[in-house]
Amino acid sequence: MPNNRVQEFFSKRFRSLLSNEPSGTPPWLETIARGETGGLYLPSDAPWVVHRDFGTLVGGIRALLMQALHPGTLAGVAQHSRYEQDALGRLAGTIRWLTVTTFGSHEAVAGEASRVNRLHDRVKGQYQNNSGKELEYRAKDVDLLLWVHIAFTDSFLTCHQKFAWREIPGGADAYIDQWSKSVEPLGLANTPHSQAQLDEEIARFTNQNILRSDETTQKVIGFIRNPGLPVAVMPIYKLLFAAAVVSLRPEHSKMLNLKVLPAWLVIPLTRLTLRAIQVIIGPDSPIEDGALLRLRRLGLWGN
Repeated sequence: MPNNRVQEFFSKRFRSLLSNEPSGTPPWLETIARGETGGLYLPSDAPWVVHRDFGTLVGGIRALLMQALHPGTLAGVAQHSRYEQDALGRLAGTIRWLTVTTFGSHEAVAGEASRVNRLHDRVKGQYQNNSGKELEYRAKDVDLLLWVHIAFTDSFLTCHQKFAWREIPGGADAYIDQWSKSVEPLGLANTPHSQAQLDEEIARFTNQNILRSDETTQKVIGFIRNPGLPVAVMPIYKLLFAAAVVSLRPEHSKMLNLKVLPAWLVIPLTRLTLRAIQVIIGPDSPIEDGALLRLRRLGLWGN
């Protein structure tokens, strides 16, 4: 087992990579720790348990792959995102929304939703659907928000089930139902609330000729495959990418023309790697610790 000094060194490097902050302290830590209310979730709730675990490292990649299948979502990324110039900055922005929404106070969640909504206000344009029709889109359109939400929900749930090790309180239905609250401040009210409903919505998008993979899709997928991360972390990232592909629904990996490596090899190797990462960086999470301190200060959790 590594000593505390070694854990602190690797933990700082790990948090620095994910938050795009050289100090290793996420800028949104204070936002989560302060506040005078609880939040959307408690430590006993399914989203808290899933999002604190390391399956999210695979789930985030998988969600991006799924999102790239919708031509409207893809247009927003291709036309407005800075992903090629600042991949880590865009990653940090997504992680900020996920962590603040999961662990923050009601005030913090409202503030983060306002930030995301302001960003969405600027994302609009046109794309061509599979029938060749030019459609106007806005990032705040319900169908686009729904696909992004579905991609996140299905990906984080699936990857937790395949690669993490903590039991989900209430199971998959509880996670899907409880996580639906996260997108209400973004203007999305009607979302799946069970595994059956989630499967039904994914099948609707897939079967109604809404999704596709074209040249632009492949360009984005190529970047997700090789995002220009530091050389030292690329071997681990390549494994996580392979795990994300293994976890995709077969119809989606086929549409994306992605080679699926043997699950019998990738799944246990990924589990072992995620366990090793946790041992190396240690069990402490400043984000979760800050949230727990706030809840205990308010008498909402523990002693």
